[in-house]
Amino acid sequence: SSVKRKNVCGYPLSIFFIVVNEFCERFSYYGMRAVLVLYFKYFLQWDEDLATSIYHTFVALCYLTPILGAIVADSWLGKFKTIVYLSIVYTIGQVAMAVSAVHDITDSNRDGTPDNMTFHVALSMVGLFLIALGTGGIKPCVAAFGGDQFSEHQDKQRRTFFSVFYLCINGGSLLSTIITPILRGQECGIYSQQKCYSLAFGVPAALMVVALVVFIVGSGMYYKAEPEGNIMLDVCKCIGFAIKNRYRHRSNQYPRRQHWMDWAEEKYDKLLIAQIKMVLKVLFLYIPLPMFWTLFDQKGSRWTLQATTMNGYFGKLVIQPDQMQIFNPILILTLVPIMDSVIYPLIKKCGFNFTPLKRMTVGMFLAAMAFVCAALVQVEIDKTLPVFPSASQSQLKLLNMGSSAVTVNLPGNESLTLNAAQASDKYFTFETERIIVSVGSPGMTQAIFLKRESRQTLLIPSVISDEWLLTQDLTSKPGQGNNEIRFVNGMNMPVNVTTSAVDLGLIEPFYYSTYSTIKNGETKFSLLSGSQSCEYIKDFGFGGSYTFFIPSTFVFGPDCQDSITVVEDIEPNSVHMALQIPQYFFITAGEVMFSVTGLEFSYSQAPSNMKAVLQAGWLFTVAIGNFIVLIVAEIAKLPNKWAEYVLFASLLVLVCIIFSTMAYFYTYIDPSEIEDQFSKKVDEDEDDKDKRESGESRQAVQSRSRQVNLTLFWFGDVF
Repeated sequence: SSVKRKNVCGYPLSIFFIVVNEFCERFSYYGMRAVLVLYFKYFLQWDEDLATSIYHTFVALCYLTPILGAIVADSWLGKFKTIVYLSIVYTIGQVAMAVSAVHDITDSNRDGTPDNMTFHVALSMVGLFLIALGTGGIKPCVAAFGGDQFSEHQDKQRRTFFSVFYLCINGGSLLSTIITPILRGQECGIYSQQKCYSLAFGVPAALMVVALVVFIVGSGMYYKAEPEGNIMLDVCKCIGFAIKNRYRHRSNQYPRRQHWMDWAEEKYDKLLIAQIKMVLKVLFLYIPLPMFWTLFDQKGSRWTLQATTMNGYFGKLVIQPDQMQIFNPILILTLVPIMDSVIYPLIKKCGFNFTPLKRMTVGMFLAAMAFVCAALVQVEIDKTLPVFPSASQSQLKLLNMGSSAVTVNLPGNESLTLNAAQASDKYFTFETERIIVSVGSPGMTQAIFLKRESRQTLLIPSVISDEWLLTQDLTSKPGQGNNEIRFVNGMNMPVNVTTSAVDLGLIEPFYYSTYSTIKNGETKFSLLSGSQSCEYIKDFGFGGSYTFFIPSTFVFGPDCQDSITVVEDIEPNSVHMALQIPQYFFITAGEVMFSVTGLEFSYSQAPSNMKAVLQAGWLFTVAIGNFIVLIVAEIAKLPNKWAEYVLFASLLVLVCIIFSTMAYFYTYIDPSEIEDQFSKKVDEDEDDKDKRESGESRQAVQSRSRQVNLTLFWFGDVF
């Protein structure tokens, strides 16, 4: 379309709308994706394997749909209409995700848990499909549409635009990865307060609406190029014809051709065939690349889940598990200039020819090292995790509610002395459901019936002949870094326990409360009994479970803080999240050397009109990489997470060796030189035609033809 391009400070005014649109869209995408795996696990209540599988299926779809978006834009709608229509689809998807995370919609009994999980699962899956269609579909269009806004004499401004565009991608990613986990950590709801996934998805949805509105507002200022036909379709048709023609002439009576693509010469231009050969040569190198993305994209799934079992206190600052992903964009923005201006020049000065393919190989190796680091961190985490009972076992802890010490005899264990108002240090494991317990000296003996695959606490009353109570304890770590707490009342009068967030209710004498969820940080408990009161303060970490015992000797008043016994049933997360920083460093350094270099290499080796084809091929490797996560995770079914990390690292090292071997035999080419040779060939053929008409010899023409055939042979029969 012929729109007069308005310039501001030498730049088309229209690109400011495109830059704002890109920032908002990337904020929307990365913000939603940052909390996605936790939404699957804690809201939809899926296990870690299913949550990881659906997460990677979604990411894979996001990298498959760009091919569709490019074809639609180039062949039918044009870039502008494609961006608008798919952004509307994208926005609907984000709104659907936000609505799917409102637990009150189906929570008819108002207990904080959705009653119809099918509704939430179905709506979120529809939302994710629409988001994948939208974000993937506009991915190849927005940057190219921005580039279209510049006139031919604005090359410098166009380069600056792409730098700013890249900065917007990382800026949007960084900000959203900080903000949306904070929003998720809030509590909201109409009837009951729960983790606010609806807000964590709602803000990205609002940003997507802003992105769409901003883009449409700039409509009158855009230069909108008409669709010119899609080169990808031409390439596919040419390859299809070559394969079909080769199959038709498969018998020995037909002479072999130097390259299987030469079978397309009957129908397609030799220049197009030569360009496709260049593309295929690079695509052949792409075959091992998906394995890198298999590891890289797990930072949003497995690594985030790993962080939920870690301690997020950085001084007074508290980092949420899904916020650890911020290290990726921060390190990208830091490492890209350092690599370009310091590391690569230093390597060059040392006389080492650090070619793009060598850089990519090192990048793959660094990603493997990141997973070795993740495995080492997981080993440290596993040391701190409690050993829960197996299907054939039961576990028992003891709590002495009396005001004097007692001796307890348990089968298969030595005699244990419990001081007044104290609990045993650990859980005792039993292989039988019925055990004989002896308390006191002279002792009182009772048969206790334990539940299999469960943990219980035996409350030993101050008067041994009174009823012995068994409590049901937790058999898993509290989720999302929260803590689970309960109170046991050892006094002969009821006590009411409340906090600002949770009311534990009235606890009867010699009885216990149900578990309540408490967030990390300082919590103040109010204990009330008649007109008497006590303020009890406890600072909580991440992922612990506690029993607070109010002894019979408890006295209300300002000094009551030290009278309460704290029993740690499940140890809080003690491995610090900072230990994840090395794995984020290695994976990001790997990304900079692999991804940035790979795109640069692909661009340099692609013919001028087929850069989009190689870009589509590159994005396709990302999609395949995410599918590999599903396959490996499902086939391997390793019981230990650290072993799975080592498996992925080993697979990438193996692929790295294969890729380095392929790279060793690769010959770098200059596509423009080869294209120029064909242009000259066309001009010379025109001259030769005139010469033949004037009766001149054809010998020179045959000589030149042989020269071009040698050039074609140089590409090699790689397929």
